[in-house]
Amino acid sequence: MSEPALILVAHGTRNARGVELIATLADAVAVELGVDATVAEPNSALRTAFVDVLGPTPSEVLRDLAQPAVLVPAFLASGYHVYQDVPREVAESGHASVAVTPAMGPDPALANVMALRLREAGWQSGDAVVFAAAGSSDERALHDVSRAAKMLSAAIETPVEVAYVATGTPRVPEVVAGLRASGAARVFIASYLLAPGLFHNRLHEAGADGVAEPIGVHPAVVRLIADRYRTAARELERVA
Repeated sequence: MSEPALILVAHGTRNARGVELIATLADAVAVELGVDATVAEPNSALRTAFVDVLGPTPSEVLRDLAQPAVLVPAFLASGYHVYQDVPREVAESGHASVAVTPAMGPDPALANVMALRLREAGWQSGDAVVFAAAGSSDERALHDVSRAAKMLSAAIETPVEVAYVATGTPRVPEVVAGLRASGAARVFIASYLLAPGLFHNRLHEAGADGVAEPIGVHPAVVRLIADRYRTAARELERVA
C-alpha cells in the first residue's frame, strides 16, 4: 500500500489572511512530515480542503486521489462540521481507503500556545482572562470548548471565563464587562481561534485591556497535526 495522503480539512473563510494561514500551516506540516505539499498536483502527499465558503471540498480532493488518505480536521472543537460534514464528504467521494482523525482540539499543546499568545499580548499573573471561542449550537462542541478552557486554566494557573464570539452565550463583551464590575483591574482575552478573520476582529471591540493573537502556525500545532496523521496512517496500513 502506498503512503497515505494527508488532507488538511479547514472550515473556509473569505478573509485572505485566514486562507493564507491554512496554506502556511499545510506547508509547515509538509516540512515536518518530509512530503510534497504542491496542492495543485492531483496525487501530491498533502492537500487542503474546505467544508464551507471555499473549495475544493474533501470529496473533490478524495476523488482525485489514487492512494489511501488521512483527513485531519483543522477544527478546535468537534461540532456539526466534524461529525456530519466530514463523514458525508468521505461517503460521497466513494474513496475506498480513508481514515479521519480526531479534530485538533481540545489538546494541551493548543493550551500551551494560547498561554504563549496571552503573554505576548501583555498578560501577567493576576490579570483576568476570558477564553473566547467562536461558539456552536452543538453540545459536543461546547463540551470541547469547556475542556479546552480547563486546559488553558491549568497552563496559566489562573481561572478563565468562557465566552463566545458568534453562537451561544455569554458573549465576550458581557463577560469582559462582568469581570470589570467584579473588580478585575485588567482583563485579557485568550483567542480560541485558529486564524485571523471577522471573529478575531470582534474581540478587539470587546473592551479588554489586551487580546491575544489566534493560535495560528506554531511548531506545537504543526507537530500535533503531524502526530494525528502518523497515528491514523499506521492504523490504515495495519488494517490494509
